[in-house]
Amino acid sequence: MSHRAVVLQSGSAASAVAVAGTLASLALFLSLTAFIAARNVLGDDASVRKSLVVGPIPAAIAVVFTTYELNSFAGVALALAVVAATVKLLYGRSNGLTAYVTLLHFVVTVILGAVLFAGLTLLSSAPA
Repeated sequence: MSHRAVVLQSGSAASAVAVAGTLASLALFLSLTAFIAARNVLGDDASVRKSLVVGPIPAAIAVVFTTYELNSFAGVALALAVVAATVKLLYGRSNGLTAYVTLLHFVVTVILGAVLFAGLTLLSSAPA
């Protein structure tokens, strides 16, 4: 008697449009949180244009690490290192101030992401 292993899948592979939309929305979200962090630390020296440069690379890292099921902690560490390098390059501040902007960017991203996720979950579970 032959036993075959059955692979369970939650859905089919994502389309290119879905991946591009996820990447673009995540990049905009990370750019927004980068601007909030830079604005709170640097004041008027923060700019929207510079913040738009910060978001796409960590978003691409997140999509690649998720797609290939790589270690998520390594992905977060790599994304934080890239954000720190980008902030250092764009704003030209000291290492301490760069680390502070990066830490605040991480904190704002986690808090705002949790609030948005909770709000969407609450809305989706509301009675019709």
